[in-house]
Parts: sequence; structure tokens; C-alpha cells
Amino acid sequence: MGSVSAHDEMSNEKLRRQIAWEAARLMYLRQESEYMRAKLKAGRRICRGWVKPADLPSNREIRDEIQIFARIHEGDSRTQNLREMRIEALRLMRLLERFRPKIIGSTFTGHIRRGSDIDLHVFSDSIESVCAILDGEGFRYEVERKQVRKHGEERIFTHIHIEDRFPIELTVYGSMQANFIFKSSITGKSIERATIPEFEQFLRTEYPEIDLQEAVRDAEAKIDRFQIYEMLLLPLENVKQNRKYHPEGDALYHSLQVFDLARDELPYDEEFLLSALLHDVGKAIDPLDHVSAGLEALGDYITDRSIWLIEHHMTAHTIKDGTAGMRLRRRMSQHEDFETLMLLCECDRNGRQRGVQTPDLDETLEYIRDLAQMCDG
Repeated sequence: MGSVSAHDEMSNEKLRRQIAWEAARLMYLRQESEYMRAKLKAGRRICRGWVKPADLPSNREIRDEIQIFARIHEGDSRTQNLREMRIEALRLMRLLERFRPKIIGSTFTGHIRRGSDIDLHVFSDSIESVCAILDGEGFRYEVERKQVRKHGEERIFTHIHIEDRFPIELTVYGSMQANFIFKSSITGKSIERATIPEFEQFLRTEYPEIDLQEAVRDAEAKIDRFQIYEMLLLPLENVKQNRKYHPEGDALYHSLQVFDLARDELPYDEEFLLSALLHDVGKAIDPLDHVSAGLEALGDYITDRSIWLIEHHMTAHTIKDGTAGMRLRRRMSQHEDFETLMLLCECDRNGRQRGVQTPDLDETLEYIRDLAQMCDG
């Protein structure tokens, strides 16, 4: 039986690195979420066909490559995000203290990338008890029961997905499993995890310059901007508009139509999409001056560019109609976002149709939230 030459070993190692890089790219870009699927797809692309299992990289190798992608593409923001995610994790763990929470995953180990979530294990024989705490704190969440076949055995895992400043996933186990040793799919060893006291000590070592109590209080004070958007948009469903100008009906339906049209035009421009969705929120506050009322309510939860677009969307209608003065039109046309403003005006005018299908509010906010995580980290 012939021995493997040094040249073959080098070729195999190069092939392994190429597959690891391609698998990491697929996972970083969220085209694949599971290591095995990512490495098999990467292997097929690199080898243009079947690849020997021995040539496939380990999960750890792919994870390390993902971190290189994160450092290159996210820079300093990644370090800041990691610290904020860890403080947020501690805040939630303290809220769920009675369920003996343990932090696991990338937020604990530091292997985060854009879009990473905070992973916690909690232990309770009652999902309802966990949800009651979340309800009391005003969290938005979904409960998912997932059937998984592992080691020839069917098991059901219960996950609670929380929408907040950072995505959070709680995995709920029975109270008897609190001391169970879970194995990592990446290293094959016992999963890295920490209880509240262990995590607090870890944070004091990692960030000796911060006061944990103060940092958690600051995290509590930070509001998820998407909750503000939802709070301002929901009342629009009860704002009935003049049928002459708005035959479609209520202001929320109109806003969702405008958003959908805006998404068709500029699907990756978050500031433009928010302007389209939020341009009429003031109608539920002060119908006589809805623009000023809306901007005051939105405050710092939108950017200066979105503010400018909303602030001038009514002026854009006068320009479109030809009723604006020449001086006003000239001044407005010199602004760098004038064309975008006129596009918003077009969407506003066309978003007044009866019976058209639109995404619901949850879908709409989820789209923008995903876009924000993809573009901003």
C-alpha cells in the first residue's frame, strides 16, 4: 500500500483551507446556517463534485475563518457590539434568575459576527412561567418547538426567539437538566457556558474598567427602536382618512402600501424605507400638523436623512403638482436627496389603492430589522 507523498499532503491541506474559507463565507453571509451543509456545499464548489470526508475541514476551522471575515468586514464595531451583547445577556439572565440561566455560544466565547444572537439555556418545567416574565418586561417573542433526530432518537427542543436590540434565543430545558453536560457541535467537548455568578466574574475580568451595575442599568434604559416604530404605527389603523384623497382607507394600510412600493424601488436603503413607513405616524397624534408631531415622537430613533425626507414629503407634493414657488423648487432641487424625496412622493401617491396586498406590520419591521443587522451590525 503506497504512502501519501508530501506533495499530496500539501495539496490536501490547501484543499481543506479552501473549503473552510468557502464554507465560512457561506455562513458569514447567512447563505447557510449549519456547519455540515456549509462544508458540503463548499466542497462541491471547490472540487466541482464529490469530496472525501477526510478533506472536509472541522467546525472549529470554519468558525475561525468566520472570525477572520468578521474582523475584516466589521472592524472596531464588532468589539463594541460584543461588549454590549454581553451586558444585555447579563441583564436578561438576572431577569430570568429563577430559571437558573446559563450563557452559551458566541456571545460568551467572543466568536460573534454580524447578526449573531445571544444564546441562553434556561431550565423550567413550565414554558408559560418563562413567557410570563418576558410578557411582564414587554418583550416581543415567538415560541418555536423544533423536532430533531439525534443519535437515532427523536427529541423536541423548545426555543424562545426574542426580538430586541440584539436577537436573543432561549432554549428551554426541563428543570432536571440544569446540571446536564451538553456537548459542543464545534469542538466535540463539553459546551462552554456560565451561570450568573460565573459570567459576572468573567465580565469583571474582561472589562475591569466598567461598573457592571451601572452598565446593566444603562442597558435597561436603552429602548429597541423597532418597538418605538411599532408603538407609533399601530394607532394608525384607527385613523380613517378623507376618502377623496385616500380611497384605500386607514393610515396604517396606506403606510404599508407606501413601504412596499419603496421596497420595490430601493430595497437596501434603510433610511428611505423607514421614511416611507413612518411618514404619517403623526396623524394619530396631531392630524392638523402630522409632520411635526411625527418627527417629535420619532426623535433620535431615525437618522437626519430620514428626518429630512419625512419633513419635506408634503413639500414634494407641491413640487409634483407645480404649485410650489420657483425659489422653493430651486432650493429643494439642490439638496443631495432631492431625487429620493421625489421618489418618496411617488410612492406616497401610488400607495392609495383599495384591496392591494401588503406585508403585515410584523413582516415589515422584521424586514427592516434584518436589513439593519446586515448593513450595520
